[in-house]
Amino acid sequence: MVSSSRNPPLSELISLKGKRAVVTGGAMGIGLAIAARFAEAGAAVVIADLNREKGEKAASELTSAGAGVFFVPCDVGSDSDIKGMVESAIKLMGGVDILVNNAGIFPFGLMDAMTPEIFEKVLAVNLKGAFTCCREVSRQMIARKSGGNIINVASIDAIRPSKPGLAAYDASKAGIWSLTKSLALELAPSRIRVNAVAPGGIMTEGTRQAMTQGSAGAPADMRAWLKDFLSRTALRRMGMPDEIARVALFLASDLSAYMTGSLVVADGGQLIS
Repeated sequence: MVSSSRNPPLSELISLKGKRAVVTGGAMGIGLAIAARFAEAGAAVVIADLNREKGEKAASELTSAGAGVFFVPCDVGSDSDIKGMVESAIKLMGGVDILVNNAGIFPFGLMDAMTPEIFEKVLAVNLKGAFTCCREVSRQMIARKSGGNIINVASIDAIRPSKPGLAAYDASKAGIWSLTKSLALELAPSRIRVNAVAPGGIMTEGTRQAMTQGSAGAPADMRAWLKDFLSRTALRRMGMPDEIARVALFLASDLSAYMTGSLVVADGGQLIS
């Protein structure tokens, strides 16, 4: 195969060798799958998460597989935690080239029963936390004049509500999509790309727990709730975390070099059904 600087080989396009990534909410679910794929592609990775036990276990397992993966405790609802996490990431890896804002919460609750405190917490974690991470990471990207890549995990609920009871979550994810476009425009002169992925229904630990044990405010029969959801999904199945991680890898790599301010939907056809 003949290659040139304009047409590098696929192995180079998909490689993250030499890159340094931060994945928030990376201890399990979609975040862990993203961290694993990034490490496999050659990146050093900081897993930033509230759950120390799962975060340390994930970092240990991925590192034993040959990747440089580190755990840094972080509550993305706290500005001081985020600043400390970014400082730690820079010390551990020498800088940050890729940020994935994945951490989020999704408490169920109809508007009439939702307190202002719950609504504000969802926005603080899902939206404000992502903004603060973008601000702190992009500052060092700009200072280093290195360019960079930010990937925000939104949701199809940013485009169309999937079910009643998720007003706070849906508002936060719509905000993430708007934030993505605004920051893409603002950071483009510094060669920082900002894109988002919008997952549909994904079978994470949280989803399984809600199905078997229930969760606060969730529908009484979660299995029936999911069955109805899947009946309106073209592929008739839930997605797996790794299927979102593959999209994140595409957005993090040079395969998507000409993309910024974009939203990639990975929902099994939920939005078209």
